[in-house]
Amino acid sequence: MTDDNQGSGNYTAGFSFGDQGGSQGGQGQDGTQPGGTQPAQPVQPTPPVQPIYQNPTGTQPVPPAPVPTPAPPAPAPVPAPIPAPAPMPAPPAPPVGGPLAGITPPAGGAKAKKPIDPNYLFGSKMKTFTTTVVCPAHQLNFDEAKFINLLAGSISLTKDEKKKIVDSIPKLRQEQVDELIRIFDEERAKFIELSPKHGAQLEKLEAEHAADWKDIELMYKSEVSGKKDEEDAEAIRKQLGL
Repeated sequence: MTDDNQGSGNYTAGFSFGDQGGSQGGQGQDGTQPGGTQPAQPVQPTPPVQPIYQNPTGTQPVPPAPVPTPAPPAPAPVPAPIPAPAPMPAPPAPPVGGPLAGITPPAGGAKAKKPIDPNYLFGSKMKTFTTTVVCPAHQLNFDEAKFINLLAGSISLTKDEKKKIVDSIPKLRQEQVDELIRIFDEERAKFIELSPKHGAQLEKLEAEHAADWKDIELMYKSEVSGKKDEEDAEAIRKQLGL
């Protein structure tokens, strides 16, 4: 049996002749670059940071951490106490001689109010009563002065009612005027009887109605003045032939 290696002249018997890698362009068997240096490795990108709490598929979600509750605000500072007000000064003592002592009387131009007389007799002021009001022309028979005096002194009629009676005298009948005089006489007599107990009140009422009668006098004066002005104007128009 012959050996094939021997026949071919390539029998090496396990020996190597020199570095076989040198015949391959100087490249080593381990694939390194010439000169024995390693090539620079590329920088690998940093993987993204995974969230702390993940919710894997098929698992219950992990609740987030509880939000911390803020601390309550600090209480407001207590204000300083307000000092109590000073006590009011005591009123001055009244002057010697009574409460009215030291009061200056009203000036000479001011008229002091006349005091009410508790013993006043109703109708006393009507004894000296005078007026500018007169009855209009009529065909009746009665005491005009007495009628006007009783009418003005009545405290049961208003100012307008009294003026209306005076204006209606020309239209009244004799018995109507006589009846009015009788009623006014009885009214005055009744209040005279009540004067001892109610004199002050009756005097006050009589003074109020006396003021109303003054207003009636002014009304008639105004009417007379208006009529006179109208008559004068009419006379001027006639003179001018208008």
